[in-house]
This record gives sequence, structure tokens and C-alpha cells, in this order.
Amino acid sequence: MAGKDAKPGRDSSLERKQQAGITIKKADNFSDWYNEVVLKSGLVDYASTKGFMFIKPHGYAIWEWIQKILDAKLKEKGHENAYAPAVIPESLLAKEAEHVKGFAPECFYITRSGSNELNEKLVLRPTSETIIYESYAKWIRSYRDLPVLMNFWNSVFRAEIKMTKLFIRTCEFLWQEGHTVHATEQDADREVLDILDTYQDLAENYLAIKVLKGKKSEGEKFAGALYTTAIESLMPDGKALQMGTSHNLGQHFSKTFGIKFIDKDEKEKLAWQTSWGVSTRLIGAIVMVHGDDKGLVLPPQVAPIQIAIVPIIFEQGKQAVTEKAQEIYRRLKGKFRTKLDDRIEYTAGWKFNEWEMKGVPLRIEVGPKDVEKKQVVVVSRVDGKKDFVPEKDVETFVEAKLATVQKQMLEKSEQLLKDSGRPAKGFKELKKLVEARSMAHAGWCGDGKCEEAIKQETTASIRVIPFGKDGEGQGKCVYCGKAAKHMAYFAKAY
Repeated sequence: MAGKDAKPGRDSSLERKQQAGITIKKADNFSDWYNEVVLKSGLVDYASTKGFMFIKPHGYAIWEWIQKILDAKLKEKGHENAYAPAVIPESLLAKEAEHVKGFAPECFYITRSGSNELNEKLVLRPTSETIIYESYAKWIRSYRDLPVLMNFWNSVFRAEIKMTKLFIRTCEFLWQEGHTVHATEQDADREVLDILDTYQDLAENYLAIKVLKGKKSEGEKFAGALYTTAIESLMPDGKALQMGTSHNLGQHFSKTFGIKFIDKDEKEKLAWQTSWGVSTRLIGAIVMVHGDDKGLVLPPQVAPIQIAIVPIIFEQGKQAVTEKAQEIYRRLKGKFRTKLDDRIEYTAGWKFNEWEMKGVPLRIEVGPKDVEKKQVVVVSRVDGKKDFVPEKDVETFVEAKLATVQKQMLEKSEQLLKDSGRPAKGFKELKKLVEARSMAHAGWCGDGKCEEAIKQETTASIRVIPFGKDGEGQGKCVYCGKAAKHMAYFAKAY
């Protein structure tokens, strides 16, 4: 970015050359581009502890909007927020064999309290099933206590030190994890699918990211679950990103922890359980899918600042421009998340670059000629289009424009998924598609040996098996040639 003493004006080519901005093109080196964007846009920074990140105000504000939207939806469905301890006794985690086997390699252990060795190791929660279900077993006695619909906003810890990526895979990240208890399998099934629909709504209608929805294979399901459902999307580099999961835990944990209830027929029964969650990796998805060579492009629904007003200041007409910018700000701030950038130490060009890098959906420019013509200039971040809008119409125009931008962003994501999802009739074709950064749709016999062989030979895994007819077996297995039981999506994944 240019220095504070650069010449003022609406568009100085010299100034733009001096602005650092994003130096790596998205199409040239996707991974390095991503790192540069999340760092330079002020979302996050590396922490001094390897594998951990510092979420800065701009990044945390996006998470707050995601949290606010989802929290309201969950509460509307009857869920209540609670908080469970961050440390779990090792023996408690070990009570569910499949669960601990799945998470043991990722666990951080606490072995000392001050200078004293602990009698038992404590585990920093990789997920909270065990610590929560021990308490559920104490609280639930009767069918009258059901359903239990609790949600937890917290952080979890995973030892991802060898392979980290800001927001996508770090040693600590923020998320919500829901943990519900039900009287019947049918109630648990309904909960699982209802939450998955809620996650799809969040991803598509708020984050503007088109997703695939379906079940995970046995090899990819959550450790200890009866079955796992998920939403997945394809990133521009051809890798799939799991954006949310919803699990039917069956009665596995209720057997282990003794979560029982006396039903209406006065018989003691084991409860049915679900768990589900999304995390701050959703912010990483926003960056990957929508970002460009100028930086972030934020969907209006979750943008902390939806509109940045930048006055174009020259000595002549300075007061009139300043007053008009302030007037526009007062009119918009009550209805939209609006920022008036009236900093005098930076030029207009510097400010344009900063708000573009931060992904603000709309920029409103007010210069001397605009004051004379009783208009403002509205610039869209998503396509750079400029609209000259009569100042009297600014509220209605901005409202419609934000809706248009949100729609444009979803349509672009839909096109990416459509263009990248290709059918594969045989293994050679599947391998070529994966190498070409596509998501292959192919038949699978249902045998875990074929699934593992495909993963070993291509590094691609089954991302989802679609619900309904789209997931039903057609033709032959892409690997072994036997009759296909399922149609599944294969891709490399984060």
C-alpha cells in the first residue's frame, strides 16, 4: 500500500503501482495465494506455538456473524447452549474403544500440575462426546427428560503439527458441537438430517458456497458413529473440503456411559444420540471459493462491513465532500453494516486497495463532481462494476445490490462445482479426473478394500454418497468391476 503522503485523488496509477496488495496470483500458486490473502487481509496470523493461529478482529468478526446466524437457527429449533470442561481424563476418553482409536493420534496430553506429576493424564478435548456423555448419564432418568438438545460453542485441540493450514487444519480451532439425546432411532435420524439441512442452508444462502450433501462411507465416518452425514464442497484447486458433519451415534455411547431412561411403558431403555458440528474452517472455504487476486471477496450476509464509504478529498470542495459522505453514512448505518473511512492520513486510492483486500462487498465513493451531480458511485467488489446512483436512491439501490452480489457469488460457486464434477466409468478415467483437479462421480461396490485401494493409488477418498437416487448403484464398481451398490463422489481432500 502507498504511504500516507501520496498524492490524493480517485485513481492514481503511480499510487496503485506502489501498493503492495496480493503479489501471488490465485491461478499460479493456489496454496501460497491463500496464505498471502488470509495474512495480508488481516484475518489471522501465525502464533508463536507451532501449529496454532491468532484470529485477528477481521477474521473473528466473520466468525461472529456465522455464529450469530447459526446460533439463532439452532435456538429456533429448541437447542440450548451449554459449556463442558476442556480437559478429559484419559480413562474417560478410553471408555469408547472405537472413539479413542480414532482420536488418539491427534490428542494433546497434560501430565503435570505445576511441578507435580498427575496420577492420570488429562486430554485437551479433541471433541467432547466422552466428557459430556458422562454427565448426560447422571441427568437423564425418564422419557420426560428427553430430548436433550444441547449445543456447545468452544475450541478443540488436534495435534496437526506436521500438516497445518490456517483455518483449514490447525492445532486449535473454534467450532460448535451439538450433542443430543433421543428416545427413539427415528427421532435421532430426524435430528441428523434436520441439522444437515441447516448446515446446507448456512453454506449456500449465507456463505454463498454450493455443497454436496450425503452420507460418508464406513471408512470415512466419525469414530464411534452408527453413520455420518456431511456437506462437502470443491475448492478451486480441485480438493474437496468437508464443511460440516452430522452423526447418528446410535446407542454406542449410551451403552458405554449408561445413558438410560424409563420409557412410558415403564421399561428401562438405552437412549439414541447424535452429534454434529461446523468450525472456523468455513472461513477458509470463503477465502478459497470467493477470493481473487486482489484479496478477499466476502458474501454480504457474513461480511462484518458490507459498505465502505470513501470520500475523495481535494482542497477545493473538501468540506462539501466530507459533509455529503457523513450524510450518506448516517442514512445507511442503521440498516447496513457501514464504515465511513474518513482517515485524512491515507489517500483514496490506498483506501480502495485496503477495502478490496478485506473483501468489503460494496464501496461508495463521494467526490466533488458527485456532490455537484447529487450522486454517489457504488463499486461492487465481486465484479468491479461501477454504478452512478442518485443520492436520493442510495438506500434502495444498496439493498438490491447486496442481494445481487450474494446471488452472483452463489451462482459462481455452483458453476465451479458443476464444471468440476465429472462421471468416471473406469479407474483410469477416475485417476485422470482426480489428477486434473476434478471431483469424480463413480460407481462403488461398497467394499472397503476397493475404497482403500483407490485412496492408496490416487490419494482420493469418498467424500459423500448422495441421498436418494443419485447415490444408488448404477453399472459397475469403478475399481473392481463388480456390481455397484452406490454412486459416490471421489476427490482429494483437505
